[in-house]
Amino acid sequence: MCDYSLEVYGSVPAREGERYVTSRFPSGTIGLVAEKATGTAVCLACDTPLKIDSISKRMRELHGLNESEDAIFIRLDSGAYRDGVQFKNGKELSLQQFDVGCGVSVKSLLEKTFEAEPQELEGAYLGA
Repeated sequence: MCDYSLEVYGSVPAREGERYVTSRFPSGTIGLVAEKATGTAVCLACDTPLKIDSISKRMRELHGLNESEDAIFIRLDSGAYRDGVQFKNGKELSLQQFDVGCGVSVKSLLEKTFEAEPQELEGAYLGA
């Protein structure tokens, strides 16, 4: 998921094991970018487990966090921006509350695949 405000920029899906950083786009929105592709937004699926590092002293003191924390990427239910993170202490923050330069590593991607089950037609008459 990428906030609507990032749709004007190119985007790529996040990859497992990759590390990204928070960056301020020309629109003023804070989003995730690869360290070498700073003009391209990185989009995450909801419920993606993350490792967040380089959390600023200001954020740590304000929200009761450590310099490095495990978290889950979430969709916030209210506010102008919906991309958010939930920390183990229960604190939910919009990406807009992050300082620029905070590191975000994707711990794993939860890929869901659905396979259609063949339907049995026991006793069904398929004639004309």
